[in-house]
Amino acid sequence: MQGDRGRDLVVPMSSPTDKSQVQVIARAAQILRALEGEGDGLSLGQIALRVNLARSTVQRIVASLAAEKLVVAASPTGRVRLGPTLLRLAASVQSDFATMARPFIAQLSDELRETVDLASVRKDHLVFIDQVIGSHRLRTVSAVGETFPLHCTANGKAYLSQLNETQIEQLIGKAYEARTPRTLTKLSELMAELRAVRRAGVAYDREEHTLGVCAVGVALQDPLGNAVALSVPVPSQRFRAQQSLIAQRLIACKQAMQANWRAMAA
Repeated sequence: MQGDRGRDLVVPMSSPTDKSQVQVIARAAQILRALEGEGDGLSLGQIALRVNLARSTVQRIVASLAAEKLVVAASPTGRVRLGPTLLRLAASVQSDFATMARPFIAQLSDELRETVDLASVRKDHLVFIDQVIGSHRLRTVSAVGETFPLHCTANGKAYLSQLNETQIEQLIGKAYEARTPRTLTKLSELMAELRAVRRAGVAYDREEHTLGVCAVGVALQDPLGNAVALSVPVPSQRFRAQQSLIAQRLIACKQAMQANWRAMAA
C-alpha cells in the first residue's frame, strides 16, 4: 500500500516475541503491586501465591527487577520489597502532577485572594505538595512537605467522606487527638459530619485543627488515580462571610481540573 510521496505504508504486525515481552511486563507490574505496602517485604513463595505464578517465574522476574533496583532485599532470608528507583519515579510523577494542577490553584487563589493548598493522601495523613499564597495581608500559610491529620482538616475529611465506616475505622481508629476544643474526637461524631460532607460535596474545618483558622476542602484523584485534596484555609474572622463563595469556587476548580485530565486522556 502506497502512502504520500510514494512511501510504503507498513502496518506493524505483532509477533510471538512481542506478545511474550508484553506478558513479562504485565507480570512484573503484578509483582510490584503485590509488594505495595509491604514494608517488611515478601518471600518469593508469598509473591507467587499472590500473583498466581510459578515460583520459578517469579524468581526470574524479581531478579530482573532487582537489577534495576525496582526491588531490593528486605531480609537475609530472601524477602524483597519495593526499591529506591520507584521512589524516584514516584517523586517525578508527583512533581508533574503539581505542575499540572498549579494553574488551577493559582487561578482559584487569585479569585478568592486566599491561600490554596494542594495535598496528597498518604495512608492516615496528608502531605502538602504545593501551595499558592493568598494576597490578603492577614492570611494562612503552611509549609510544603508538612503533614496533617485526616480527622480534623477540611481536605482530610473530604477524603474520608469517600470511605465507608469500616474503612475509616481501619485507617484512623475510633478515637482521635483533640487539636483544639472544637476537634471531633469520636468516630460516631465524625461519621455524622461526613454524611453532610457527602451531600454538600465539600468539607469544613471550623477551627478544629488550629484555633483562629477555618478551611474548606474537596477531594479528588490525580490522573493516575492517587488520592489528592484541595483546601482553602482562611482566618476565622472572615470565614463566615466567605465560606459559601469559597465552597462554590472550590467545587468549580475541582470540576475544571477533572475535565482537563479527562481531555488529556482522551
